[in-house]
Amino acid sequence: MKILSIETSCDETAISIIETNKDMTNFKVISDLVISQIAIHAEYGGVFPALAKREHAKNLVPLLEQSFSKADLKKEKINLNDDKINKINKILEREQETSKELINLINTNNVIKIDLIMVTYGPGLAPALWVGINFARALSIIFDCPILPVNHMEGHITSILLKSNYKKEKEAILPISNFQFPMIALLISGGHTQIVLVKNWGDYEILGETIDDAVGEAFDKVARMLGMKYPGGPKISLAALNGKENKNIKFPRPMLNSGDYRFSFSGLKTSVRYKIENIKKEDNDMINNQTISDISYEFENAVADVLIKKTMNAINEYSARGLIIGGGVSANNFIIKQFKKEINRINIELYLPEKQMCGDNSLMIATAGFIDLMNKKIAFISHGGKINAIGNLKL
Repeated sequence: MKILSIETSCDETAISIIETNKDMTNFKVISDLVISQIAIHAEYGGVFPALAKREHAKNLVPLLEQSFSKADLKKEKINLNDDKINKINKILEREQETSKELINLINTNNVIKIDLIMVTYGPGLAPALWVGINFARALSIIFDCPILPVNHMEGHITSILLKSNYKKEKEAILPISNFQFPMIALLISGGHTQIVLVKNWGDYEILGETIDDAVGEAFDKVARMLGMKYPGGPKISLAALNGKENKNIKFPRPMLNSGDYRFSFSGLKTSVRYKIENIKKEDNDMINNQTISDISYEFENAVADVLIKKTMNAINEYSARGLIIGGGVSANNFIIKQFKKEINRINIELYLPEKQMCGDNSLMIATAGFIDLMNKKIAFISHGGKINAIGNLKL
């Protein structure tokens, strides 16, 4: 079975093709492509939803064409009759140029016959999600195949299953029997901060999440206060390497001892803003590089302290056998280093995605969908059938 997956939940446009083995226990990665929109959104200081939507519509057909051309699989000609063309145009009526390009691609090229399409339907930015969903619906008409909607957050959890050399392996994911449950998953990104109880693959319970800013969002906002361009998270971490403890720069650890698994980073962000304003008032509206590094250092430590304390509490309460950390902020070297120190003390397994899998991508969507197939946890949508984008979709 050949499966095509699509991810358009935020500011990455991604398409992957995988091929399953005969007994549906593993898969091979045929193609895995991502186009980032970071440079485009940088001038706005964050992701601008309408612009993200436009760029997804622009990127999907070229990505699909590249996926087909690079894939070392048999290709064939698909004939689009008038009925199919009309249905495609109807589905993509708000992306008419995308519809035109897609029809032209299929009419003028041999393509891989796709048996199933997987697509992110939430959570994420609704305008961006709709572009990917409607593209998947159009493709399901072309290939006469069903669609499997996939939860983006489950993608981040299951991304840790991918082997380090997954692109070259005939079996791209680790044997799922290698893992012991329950596990705790900490999902940290620009849009989410969640602690999840993983009872088994496909069986999740959210224990707590942020009540305001996500951790990645807080990093970006603090970076902007310090004059750093979007995306600010990596720049904060880089500055923090030169930072040191400063008795005049101390920030709160919000909800550290709240007794639950909720997070709040809005107050921490505000505390940083007040500190920057006070420093500038005292020094002729100036802030030197060492002070920027010290602020970054203390901010990163404050975030890490909160994440670690609450996550370790969850591990202890639920007698977890392993910890999964996923999402874009899982690429933060300092936070992961601090987690490793704690995990080594209690002797449980720490599971991290490969660096290229930390951010949003379609291969994690394919992996989550594949796990759902293995668990028979499926709700196929028939050819061109209706799928709703759910911006606040829960696990």
